[in-house]
Amino acid sequence: MIKKKLYPIKFQPIFKEKIWGGNKLKSVLNKKTDCNSIGESWEISDVNENDVSIVANGELEGDSLKTLLKEYTSDLIGIKNHKTFGNKFPLLIKFIDAKEDLSIQLHPNNEMAAKRHNSFGKTEMWYVLQADVDANLIIGFNQEMTSDKYLNHLNNKTLPKILNFDKVKPGDAFFVDVGRIHAIGAGVMLAEIQQTSDITYRVYDWDRVDANGNSRDLHNDLAIDAINFSMKDDFRINYSKKENQTNKLVTCPYFTTNYLSLQTTTLQKKNTFDSFIIYLCVEGEATVTTSGFSETIKKGETVLMPAAITSFQIEAERAELLEVYI
Repeated sequence: MIKKKLYPIKFQPIFKEKIWGGNKLKSVLNKKTDCNSIGESWEISDVNENDVSIVANGELEGDSLKTLLKEYTSDLIGIKNHKTFGNKFPLLIKFIDAKEDLSIQLHPNNEMAAKRHNSFGKTEMWYVLQADVDANLIIGFNQEMTSDKYLNHLNNKTLPKILNFDKVKPGDAFFVDVGRIHAIGAGVMLAEIQQTSDITYRVYDWDRVDANGNSRDLHNDLAIDAINFSMKDDFRINYSKKENQTNKLVTCPYFTTNYLSLQTTTLQKKNTFDSFIIYLCVEGEATVTTSGFSETIKKGETVLMPAAITSFQIEAERAELLEVYI
């Protein structure tokens, strides 16, 4: 059977209702769902059998990301990525709306996640799309920390006193390394780019309960070995916003993310990375064109450019995009 030609691929969002979720993904990003309290929209996912993205456009519509990985292998994700990850898509792309504070949490590294959960670790980054007045993120500690000092505050329910609160605005970006304690604050909507993992160690959940009076599970026994107690302040990303060119945001072993601000332009793009490229539209809209196929992405939409597409163009009157590859 002849394979269908690859093209810029859109996927159906996978919606996650959360105790802390709101309605901005519907009202601001125009996500189509009847669900309430939507905390997350998983844009591209291969986390587990129940959370595999389904193609939403073109000849491959209705096929799963897993099917594409098996059929197209390196043409979809690149030769080196296929050698490293096999038929597993290595990144999880999300939009997150926190109507209320998320739990205080952290994520294990690759070695720990593999041993304990048969999973990748969870290195991630955030890009803030919208933030209410005085909204903040928690990231890292606000003072020198030891495990004993940390546990004392945890047991006394005074953990927030030793955490770093950062006020945020649209366009702010953060790198959240494994082991770093963090939480998304109420009133923040952001894009999250991360390793393919759903492993979270929740250490404090503000003593809240659900509609049935039940509190969510905490994972403090697992978390204590995973926490990085060092007081680093390298989490906020300072980056250029020069128009009509590529601006580097993050480069780490698990992903590279660039920022593009496009103003009445057509960019000619070459994929020289031996990798897929993902574009998240965080403002405006842009049209990606390859030979014989065009796809427009609006704010809150995502498109996957298969690795086999080595030349394409992006056209926009006004758009802000995040460009992600490995």
